[in-house]
Amino acid sequence: MSKIDVVEMKKQVCQDIDRRASDLIEISHQIHKHPELNFEEHFAHDTLTQYISDSKLKVDRGAYQLETAFDVSVNGGDGPTVAVLCEYDALPGIGHACGHNIIAAAGLGAGVALSTVVELCGGKLRLMGTPAEEGGGGKVEMARKGAFKNIDAAMMIHPSDQDLARMNAIAIQQLFVRFEGLAAHAAVSPDRGKNALDAAVLGYMNVAALRQHIRPTERVHGIFTKAGEKPNIVPREAEMDWYVRSDTIESLQPLKQRIAKCLEAGAVAADCTISFDWQKNTYADLVDNLPLLTSYVQNSAQMGRDLTTDVLPGTGGGSTDMGNLSYLVPSIHPMLQVAPQGVSLHSAQFAEFTASKDADKAVIDGAKIMAMTAIDMWLSPTLQTKVRQAFGAGEVPQGVL
Repeated sequence: MSKIDVVEMKKQVCQDIDRRASDLIEISHQIHKHPELNFEEHFAHDTLTQYISDSKLKVDRGAYQLETAFDVSVNGGDGPTVAVLCEYDALPGIGHACGHNIIAAAGLGAGVALSTVVELCGGKLRLMGTPAEEGGGGKVEMARKGAFKNIDAAMMIHPSDQDLARMNAIAIQQLFVRFEGLAAHAAVSPDRGKNALDAAVLGYMNVAALRQHIRPTERVHGIFTKAGEKPNIVPREAEMDWYVRSDTIESLQPLKQRIAKCLEAGAVAADCTISFDWQKNTYADLVDNLPLLTSYVQNSAQMGRDLTTDVLPGTGGGSTDMGNLSYLVPSIHPMLQVAPQGVSLHSAQFAEFTASKDADKAVIDGAKIMAMTAIDMWLSPTLQTKVRQAFGAGEVPQGVL
């Protein structure tokens, strides 16, 4: 197609999104009002899939054996398959403090609008609902079931306190630790007890000491989830929940071993036993496809959001299961500002901004930018080649799936 045709296609999808703006914003607000945790996002799933069905699209509800996943597939020709992803889970206690209601509504708007031009563009479209990003690894579960096979490009947007083309996301694995000791009367016969809480505390202190000797970009943080029953009983059980993060999924492996040794040392010192439960859905680091991201940046400028593909210092440390997908499919995960700079994600304050006027604008802008980027992917053979070449065909690292 000629350049003027590309411009016309982009104009058409943007106008479609504008016509749907009030619906998309209302859906964002409704999901915000009904926060749901990992794999429990039934309200969000039903709200999104009902709108898709009302838009005359066939939607696979409860896709890939996950009750709150969905998948829409529209075949418009032999061109590339572009996937637009939605997230919609919330956080315990602070609701949509990561703004997944915005991600869901923006993805919905982009996907439904693109369905009206996919045949004209000769491409293929997937609109996918991916549950449980906040620790559950919904995308990883879906990938194991083949959800992302034969996809040429995948994209989603994420709210933030500034506009960023790239989220410097690092790898993470969650660890549950259990210490077992021996109960005894803490006053009458403490010598007969083995203090599991002491073992956990000593392990915690060992990890705290380790922190000054790991990479500046690595992060380790944990909490006590069980610490005894009464003060006059020597604690027979203690449990902890840890997040271990490193720059890449490959550098994560040796850091895990160091953390385990620190915790084991606490158990040895207190003469207790320890067991490790490393959660299966490791999150990989995010590898942006720069040619696809460059297209996004160019389209973003049309919305008055000027970005750079450079990774800004001080913007890293978070993790997402989109990282796993980025090892399987050419992917991007840009950020849209919805709150004043300095307001932290995963805070009660940020949750307030995810239903604000700026959040509403991010829903519409995000939908338009993703839709225009998908059209570039469908209509530009040059971009298709660059995206493929940048992605390559390297071996998938251990832990991605």
